[in-house]
Amino acid sequence: MTRRALLERGIAALTGLMALIVGLPIIGYLLGPLIKPTPLQYVDVGAVDRFPVGQTTLVKFHDPSPLPWAGQLADTALWVRRREASGPNAFQVFSVHCTHLGCPVNWRPGAGIFECPCHGGVFYEDGTVAGGPPRRPLFQLRWRVAGTHLEIESAPLPTVQSKA
Repeated sequence: MTRRALLERGIAALTGLMALIVGLPIIGYLLGPLIKPTPLQYVDVGAVDRFPVGQTTLVKFHDPSPLPWAGQLADTALWVRRREASGPNAFQVFSVHCTHLGCPVNWRPGAGIFECPCHGGVFYEDGTVAGGPPRRPLFQLRWRVAGTHLEIESAPLPTVQSKA
């Protein structure tokens, strides 16, 4: 084996080793959720009495994100609409993110609508689209009442419509 062939093989081996060192964490990041899915976790967002029937309330909470680098993004919010005093349809819990491009929506109590300030998306109080560019209703989060407290299912930013 010539010196040139030995150097070529050595450089090829080092290049392969560097690609493996860089590629393994990327592959782990992409395939990790498939191997170890995020566990279901419910977060307490307040006493049921805090939410008057017929009103929509902004709730801020700390999302127990599995991502250690989430930082300030783990401090998030959602809209809770109480439709009736009790029962399986007592609440609707909406993500604050518009289904168009993810901008935070604002509740306009006088008009009874959610409004996206970015591109003019408008949603009725039940989350259905009233106008603008969004084609899908607001994302709803699963919820439950545990004792006297409302809890929501902690989930990453939704990408598909979930049923409560």
